[in-house]
Amino acid sequence: MSFRTPSNWFCCALLLLCALAACVSREIPERATRIVSIGGSVTEIVYALGAQDRLVGVDTSSLYPEEARRLPQVGYLRQLSAEGVLSLRPTLVLATNDAGPPTALAQIRSAGVPLKIIPSEHSVEGVKAKIRAVAQALGLEARGEELVQQFARDMGEARALVAQARTRPRVIAIVARGPNAINVAGTHTAIDEMIKLAGGINAVSGLEGYRSLTPEAAVAAAPDVILVTSRGLESIGGVEALLRTPGLALTPAGQHRRVVALDDLLLLGFGPRTGQAVRELCLKLHDIGR
Repeated sequence: MSFRTPSNWFCCALLLLCALAACVSREIPERATRIVSIGGSVTEIVYALGAQDRLVGVDTSSLYPEEARRLPQVGYLRQLSAEGVLSLRPTLVLATNDAGPPTALAQIRSAGVPLKIIPSEHSVEGVKAKIRAVAQALGLEARGEELVQQFARDMGEARALVAQARTRPRVIAIVARGPNAINVAGTHTAIDEMIKLAGGINAVSGLEGYRSLTPEAAVAAAPDVILVTSRGLESIGGVEALLRTPGLALTPAGQHRRVVALDDLLLLGFGPRTGQAVRELCLKLHDIGR
């Protein structure tokens, strides 16, 4: 019977670790220099980490910061073209977990391009996880932790502001893509979570996801405030056109013309600026400072 010496065990373990390290390096390059970012909040995080010089393309939801709009675009994150992504010769693709279609993602992987899926939970902890995931993919973990701490401080300030609110207004969140495509946001949506973080009550909490807005539903919701994204409001034709939506004019919000519009990515992105978004929404929903 033969026995392996401790030195042999050590050599075997070392070889195994080297093999694993090689696999990891093939999956995500140590320093990917040609990155395509898919998802507005992911792109925002790349810029916040100071790695924007590595970006060679983004999707159409990457609207912040302004410089991101000047990069080549690969389409809408849910309707990606693998050919468009691959034409930019990326060495890494970062994408939120709602990117698609699956066939496009499979084609990107099949081409040998590392594809890192970034978790996109609509919560405070979800933002932290998103920042850490992007930072890890870029090899910038230390800078990522700094960004997480800054985000935590921003959220602390926002929560302190929310604690000063004396009311909890009922809010109906409108998601619009034109006058004939108006939905309302129920529970388990990004806007629902933002309403709660800012100290409001979702006026249609009995609904889940996004539903068509009916006049009956609008009146029954009896919102104090109508919340809408800036681009959504523009697509409808402005405040006057929004208030002509059947049912809304009969609500307390419609009668008092209380319409709040926020930037789409700021409101829905759940990225590094979420603390700022909660603060802005809180100030607009409540009577703080008036």
